[in-house]
Amino acid sequence: MSAAANPSFDVTVIGSGPGGYVAAIRAAQLGLKTAVIEMAEAPGGTCLHWGCIPTKALLRSAEVLDTARHAAQFGVQVEGAEIQLDAVHDYKKKVVDANANGVSYLFKKNGVELIRGRGRLAGKGQVEVTPIEGAAYTIRSTHTILATGSAVRGMPGVEFDGERVINSDHALFIDRIPKSMIVIGAGAVGVEFASIYRSFGATVDVVELLPTLVPIEDQDLGKELQRAFKKRGIGVHVGNRVTGVEKGKGSVKVHTEKKNKKQTLEADVLLIAIGRRPLTDDIGLKGTKVKVDERGFIEVDSMMQTGEPGVYAIGDILPTQALAHVASHEGIIAAEHIAGGSAHPIDYDKIPSCTYCTPEVASIGLTEAEAKRRGIETAIGKFPFSASGKAKILGETGGFIKMITDKKYDEVIGVHIVGPHATELIAEATAAVNLEATAESIFQAVHAHPTLAEAMGEAALSVHGRPIHS
Repeated sequence: MSAAANPSFDVTVIGSGPGGYVAAIRAAQLGLKTAVIEMAEAPGGTCLHWGCIPTKALLRSAEVLDTARHAAQFGVQVEGAEIQLDAVHDYKKKVVDANANGVSYLFKKNGVELIRGRGRLAGKGQVEVTPIEGAAYTIRSTHTILATGSAVRGMPGVEFDGERVINSDHALFIDRIPKSMIVIGAGAVGVEFASIYRSFGATVDVVELLPTLVPIEDQDLGKELQRAFKKRGIGVHVGNRVTGVEKGKGSVKVHTEKKNKKQTLEADVLLIAIGRRPLTDDIGLKGTKVKVDERGFIEVDSMMQTGEPGVYAIGDILPTQALAHVASHEGIIAAEHIAGGSAHPIDYDKIPSCTYCTPEVASIGLTEAEAKRRGIETAIGKFPFSASGKAKILGETGGFIKMITDKKYDEVIGVHIVGPHATELIAEATAAVNLEATAESIFQAVHAHPTLAEAMGEAALSVHGRPIHS
């Protein structure tokens, strides 16, 4: 596309991540002439190319390796199982490329125009495109959806070099398995990479400022994951403040302090995984009515509208959960509102969260602490996978399902899982929480045997103090 073309669109989406590309497809389905502006060679954004998809591909390789190592317990003899990093990266690339090609196909199928370049607001109804090559030009757009995503956040005074001190982007493409690794940050990204590299053979230590691993989750999940990590030989250092990082020629040292007790950890590689920052710089916000908070996040209403007429924002640039599925739904809301439909606002209390380490962690709804903070009297049920027949078959009996209900109404307001296939099991809980199901309705539903899902019914029974198998 050239400047001479000076095209016009009903909707222009800046960014093609899981928020942007879904918004564009939905807008096109609703009959709106739609374009997506993307700097990268292929659509899909951080999630597809540097986040969710490639990370889970590495986790799958780690899972297969662990299964091979423990095959003997299932009566299968496997000798010499080892990681072949080049082949792992090839597998990961095939998965990523297939998904990116899928997005490109969906754009063509739905008539979405993909424009290569950098997009920024350029006045009312105008979007400036700076192509990869050539001069910048302007397109007309009645509505614009900002979906520029996020980038890794660094630590003050510590520079990434891609070798000794790395971030999650580097960790996806590392060309060797380090003998040892320190991970700073025990959120989803930190514990997933800790899990991957421990399976690949590295000695791993995780350092976290807050009292538990996966600190945004219910505390019981963090404590159980800590026990599982220690059992796997992963060092866990929670409640530790990092006081300094010292990079040497052959190693890196991390100095920490906990209750005035100092400690120094040393490893070949340091992975910093302390979160992400919104990419809202230089996207044309100056002089507009778009409000940006002190952290760089954009303020929107329930329909994803900013303060600037015709401009919407979705995904990681909002102060909502930085999750791909949240961005996708925000994109659908924006597109449907633009088209004049009756978009349904998101209840951010009812968003499922999944972490794909070993064991997996998943949750939806309120934690026990949050329910207490809101003054809700709760009834809580727990069912351990050690009492599950299917978990015994899988050889994965650690962890549990924890169900939290509003005691007055028996309504399920939170479900928290740590254990085998937790990220799949959360689907039933997602339906239950969104449909305002009661614990009684869940245990009255017949769960197939033998399945891990039976544990959900047992957790519901446990809320009422009458589990069958524990």
